[in-house]
Amino acid sequence: MGQVADTLKRTGRPLDAVQVIGVTKYVDVKLTEYLVNAGCHRLAESRPQALWAKSAALADQKIDWHLIGHLQRNKAKKTVQMLSTMHSLDSDRLLRQIESDLDPRTSPLQLLLEVNISGDVTKTGISIADAELLLTHWMDRDHRPANMEIAGLMGMGSLTGSSDTTRREFSLLRELRDTWSSRFGLPLTELSMGMSDDFEIAIEEGSTMVRIGSLLFQQPEAENEKRTQL
Repeated sequence: MGQVADTLKRTGRPLDAVQVIGVTKYVDVKLTEYLVNAGCHRLAESRPQALWAKSAALADQKIDWHLIGHLQRNKAKKTVQMLSTMHSLDSDRLLRQIESDLDPRTSPLQLLLEVNISGDVTKTGISIADAELLLTHWMDRDHRPANMEIAGLMGMGSLTGSSDTTRREFSLLRELRDTWSSRFGLPLTELSMGMSDDFEIAIEEGSTMVRIGSLLFQQPEAENEKRTQL
């Protein structure tokens, strides 16, 4: 995606510093397959049922599936087997459920703590205090499973906030990652922040994963003009 590369160049970050996660929750299987054929093999769904259906329909494709929406514990067993990364870990109870349900695997499931950085009570995500407590419990355990790891944090900017507000929120998430990584001795390497309308700010603030949906399915302007003239 050209805009991501341009932003990385402008900020002096390596071109491989950020993964583009293609969000396919608004498109059907056919459009999803087009995206895979175009070279985007990291795809995300927000609803487990949609993930199940697309994973089955595209089973012959090489896809790293991500979950970016809330996961109910009664849907965990079927869902987590399909994932490479889950961006929406939001409670210790869910963490324990995933541990119970997850089959042995060669590469550990990456879990990202979804932190409510805006403070909006209508948004999903764990509070900063509860996220710190979860990490404390995780690191105090005598045994941590080899088939899963807490690999970083995820956050969403305020939907109605200004660009300055969004920047402060993303900066806060990066600072939390750095603080907790140092405090707990845990390599929280991933920062999942930034979507179609704010990914440039997210990259400037240190994002390593941007979750892009609508931009990936927009027709280029020249193509739109051509279709209008037909």
